[in-house]
Amino acid sequence: MKILICGQHGQVSRELQQRLQGLGELIVLGRDQLDLANAEQIRQRVRAHRPSLIINAAAHTAVDQAESEPDAAFAINAIAPGILAEEAKALGIPLIHYSTDYVFDGSKPAPYTEADTPNPLGVYGQSKLAGEQAIAAVGGQYLVLRTSWVYSNHGKNFLLTMQRLLQEKPQMRIVADQIGAPTWAGSIANSTLALIERWQAGTAGEWGVYHLTAQGETSWFGFAEAIGEHLRKQGKACAELEAIPSSAYPTPAQRPLNSRLDCSRLQQQWHVSQPQWQDALRECLAQQH
Repeated sequence: MKILICGQHGQVSRELQQRLQGLGELIVLGRDQLDLANAEQIRQRVRAHRPSLIINAAAHTAVDQAESEPDAAFAINAIAPGILAEEAKALGIPLIHYSTDYVFDGSKPAPYTEADTPNPLGVYGQSKLAGEQAIAAVGGQYLVLRTSWVYSNHGKNFLLTMQRLLQEKPQMRIVADQIGAPTWAGSIANSTLALIERWQAGTAGEWGVYHLTAQGETSWFGFAEAIGEHLRKQGKACAELEAIPSSAYPTPAQRPLNSRLDCSRLQQQWHVSQPQWQDALRECLAQQH
C-alpha cells in the first residue's frame, strides 16, 4: 500500500509518520515538494505517485493571520482539498482530511453534532468549511475529521507555549470562557490508523464528516492548570494563574466560546473512540522525557 501524506512538519503529520510506518510505503510531501496553493502541482504529484490512499494533514492554520490573508487561506484550506478529492475519486481511493471546530460559531449550549449547521466566525473557519464542502461536492470515499485544540510535543501549540511561559512568568491571565477538548495529535494519528485498518479489513463505516476530539471538556484556563500541575509535580516553577473572559484578551479572529464536538457517530459507525483529554495529555507529557 502507498499512502500519500500532504504536509510534513505539522503536528498531526509528524504523529502519522510514526504510527503508519508498518502499513506500507509512506510518501510524505512537505511544502518544498508540494505547494498546495498550486492546483496543477497537486494533480501532477498525485498522478505521479498513484497512491492507495491520500491523507491531507496540511493546512493554513494561523487563525489570526488568515484574517489578513484570506486568499492564501482559501487556496490551501478550500481549493486544494477539492482537487485532492477529485484526484482520489479518479483513482478510486479514499481521502482522509482534517477539519476544525471553527466551522461552528460556538453559540450552541451543547456539544455540536455532525448534523448541526456550520456558521464560522472568521476566515480560517470559512476556508476550512469551504474545503469540507468542496470534498463533499466531489463525493467518493472520503473522511473529513473535525478536531479541536490540537497540541503535541512539536511545533507551535498551547502546551509548549504554556510550559515555557508558566516557568518564565510569575503570573498569567488565561481565557476561561472558551470550552472545548484539548486533543493530542498522537490520538488523532492513532484514530486515523484505526480507521485505515477498518477500511483495509472491509469493515468501514459510512464515508463522510465525523467529529474526532478527546473526551471530556475544559477551558483554556483548565488546560493551563493541568499543564501547571505537571510542572509542579516535577518541582519546577509555575506561574499563578488568573481566569479572564475572552473580552479581556482581544484577537484579530473571534474564537467560538463552545468548541465541544460530539464524537459518538465515529464510535457508532467505525468503532473508533477517543481517550479522556487528561489521559491523552499525560501520555503526551510522558513522551517528553
